[in-house]
Amino acid sequence: QVQLVESGGGSVQAGGSLRLSCVGSGYTFSSYCMGWYRQAPGKEREGVASIYTEGGTTYYSDSVKGRFTISQDNAKNTIYLQMDTLKPEDTAMYYCAADRDCASILGLRISPFLSWGQGTQVTVSS
Repeated sequence: QVQLVESGGGSVQAGGSLRLSCVGSGYTFSSYCMGWYRQAPGKEREGVASIYTEGGTTYYSDSVKGRFTISQDNAKNTIYLQMDTLKPEDTAMYYCAADRDCASILGLRISPFLSWGQGTQVTVSS
């Protein structure tokens, strides 16, 4: 059973940085694609970054490209989301996701087959 545990959220002022971590267990890490999604109050969940763990190829939404960096540490079964130059509109609950079928995650889409973590809150004040 896939289990994902996020950490690293918090409150920061605009222009600041945070790094989120997601530790995966219960599956072969390199056989799954992984990604970060976020959901702000009153809005739909959206994909922000994803990674093809076998090859390291990354994908970003236009809203975070150039500011966020997704990376992986296969030895620790962990992916990271380095978030720089944070803006108030980045405020959301951030979720880690994993799927063996990479099409949805690499396309930053949501499918019913994604496994989710419990989320970590990121709050950016102006």
